[in-house]
Amino acid sequence: MSSSQNEKGSGSVLEANKVAGTRLELLLFKVNDDQLFGINVFKVQEVIPYQKLTEMPGGHELVRGVAKLRGRSMPIIDLAAAIGKPPFERLEDTNIVITEYNRSVHGFLVSSVDRIVYTQWDQVLPPPKGSGRNTFVTSVTVIDGQMIAILDVERVLDEVVHTNTNVSDAVTEQAGLIGKRVLVVDDSRVARNQIRRSLEQIGVDCLTANDGVHAVNLLQDLLAKGDDPSQQLSMIISDIEMPEMDGYQLTATVRAMPEIHDIYILLHSSISGEFNADMVSKTGANQFIQKYNPDDLASAVAAQIGG
Repeated sequence: MSSSQNEKGSGSVLEANKVAGTRLELLLFKVNDDQLFGINVFKVQEVIPYQKLTEMPGGHELVRGVAKLRGRSMPIIDLAAAIGKPPFERLEDTNIVITEYNRSVHGFLVSSVDRIVYTQWDQVLPPPKGSGRNTFVTSVTVIDGQMIAILDVERVLDEVVHTNTNVSDAVTEQAGLIGKRVLVVDDSRVARNQIRRSLEQIGVDCLTANDGVHAVNLLQDLLAKGDDPSQQLSMIISDIEMPEMDGYQLTATVRAMPEIHDIYILLHSSISGEFNADMVSKTGANQFIQKYNPDDLASAVAAQIGG
């Protein structure tokens, strides 16, 4: 590629990333000590003081009971116990953070809610090396000089509800995509494994990346070797919320790479709503699917790369 093409490509990436707009709004809270944790405000429905719970005999040990709120029942998970800290002893001193993840509503017990803060995804970094494969933290950032750990809520929920990854016979029988390969980009190890397990059932092999930067590096490495990513990869399936480079920025970056600008990109996130639909259009992604339904994902992949 010529230097002029490189300059044009770099400018396109910068402009596209400006369109992507990667502001992150975090709800900060504490769990049993002074460590601040954060979750994306988009996933929080409300925060309420502790409400009396109905115990469920034989239920999961992390579920302290069920609450009926706003006319619906939901499990309330002890977040302290879920991430390896001592469980809450005095439930009446806690708060409940009500969230919507993967098409279901859950409540999490926390000791206190701190505040809402704003940052950018490029100010969010992967966990420090050496944190271990079993950490409940997907990323970290610094707010007012204090380290904030952003929780892998998908992993917490998988501990409790064991997300179903089975693709129905009706979908697998129609797919038959042996030999097809896709790039899966997600900062949650649990989410990457869920996607892999589902797509393997329709014959699709998965190359994985931990975040947008890792994905771009993989693509650039293929190009440097003289390989054509568009020939080796049938599509890219990417989460939206990721450290350093989120799914919107990844999409914009790929669209600005002349060699692979037309590869199919499916954004796959627990964030839902009109905002996503608008951003899919602005950044040039082809499709958005809300996490996590194995049939929906497998059917979308089969529809695009089958045949």
